[in-house]
Amino acid sequence: MNGKSQFLDLGKKSPTFAIAAPLPHDVDVSFELFPPNSPSIEQGFWACLTRLAPLDPRFVSITYGAGGSTGGRSLHTVTRIRHNTKLEPAAHLSCVGADRDRVDIVARTFWNHGIRHIVALRGDPPRGADRYEPHPDCYAYASDLIERLKRIADFRISIAAYPEMHLESRDIQNDLDNLKRKVDAGADQAFTQYFFGVDVFLRYLERVRAASITIPIIPGILPVTNFKQVVKFSAMCGASVPT
Repeated sequence: MNGKSQFLDLGKKSPTFAIAAPLPHDVDVSFELFPPNSPSIEQGFWACLTRLAPLDPRFVSITYGAGGSTGGRSLHTVTRIRHNTKLEPAAHLSCVGADRDRVDIVARTFWNHGIRHIVALRGDPPRGADRYEPHPDCYAYASDLIERLKRIADFRISIAAYPEMHLESRDIQNDLDNLKRKVDAGADQAFTQYFFGVDVFLRYLERVRAASITIPIIPGILPVTNFKQVVKFSAMCGASVPT
């Protein structure tokens, strides 16, 4: 992937833009999509994938929802991509809001349906909670989930990385230490939170490499289709928006 890959979050609605031509051969992309939650949105979802297919994405990942709230739709979507298209699917999996046995069952189900790539995430705090607190019956952190996934099957595992630091990290070093724990647990590559300044990513990459973290760090890109919404979401996830 050598740092040239890019990541797009297309949101809950299919975009209205048209794909005019294939990307240059030295550019790889992947796309992140929410699983459709209604028949009308599902129709647009599959039409969107048809429009994106000529870009020959490395894979298409499907989100899992807070606490697995979209788990059934996610499984349906990734398996349909696997069996009915030529695209390579990847499934998000988080460990908040589900006990270990449930997470293990979901992981094995993905594997049995031919899904070999998982985006492993801790997940957001449960609804109504001010901050994240590990539950004794859950995998506490993404590193715990990754270690377990590698024991269940030979998944390819992607993780999250944060060029401007995760909101819950004490400092930059603490954030890098957490990334290193996920890598040591078996992560194969990392996608960054989206950012709007190339220098933000390059400075982060320097810090990551200085910490002896050598896995591919793939820049995250968010298409701006609603500026007000982007500003609101950026405040929630710690991404700075240039003036």
